[in-house]
Amino acid sequence: MPHTTSGSPEATAAAGGDFAAYATAAWPRLVRTAHMLTGDFHEAEDLVQTTLAKVYSRWRRIPRDEVDFYVRRSLVNNNISRVRKRRVAHLLMPFLPERVHEPQAGHAESIAQRAALTQALTELSARQRSVLVLRYWEDLGENEIAELLGCSLGTVKTHLRRGLTALRAHPSFTTTPSFAPAPPSPVPGARP
Repeated sequence: MPHTTSGSPEATAAAGGDFAAYATAAWPRLVRTAHMLTGDFHEAEDLVQTTLAKVYSRWRRIPRDEVDFYVRRSLVNNNISRVRKRRVAHLLMPFLPERVHEPQAGHAESIAQRAALTQALTELSARQRSVLVLRYWEDLGENEIAELLGCSLGTVKTHLRRGLTALRAHPSFTTTPSFAPAPPSPVPGARP
């Protein structure tokens, strides 16, 4: 759809219609990505809602071929801002609140793995978490992530490496039997 710059009521209504169609179609994908960024479904919905509200205020000025890029960048930046604000609140609190993950019936192992991954992701820095989610969840290339975050390719690679190292070393993946590979079977006649 062509980009409208007119300030007429008809143009505003058409731009609003474009935005509503985009937001409706993108909502599920954005919430999934935000959930990976935040670790909490309700916070993810709040993050997407805040992001879409900010995008709507600039909708007519965003080139249509850059909408997804702009929305992703806004989502990540809003999340980083949210984490910074939360960090200040945590510094003012004498203890950190614990998150409760209640097990659900059925598919217990996949739910436990997802909860462990979500918990491990929340313990990474906001930048590392953003880079990992954009790379492995949104399937963006390292160059795209660098452009989206406004940083160098080397910074993206560093965050990827450090984030993956931290995830691999996370206690959820080193002590939980369902995530650990089965020990090798002893070979008959071999020395211990």
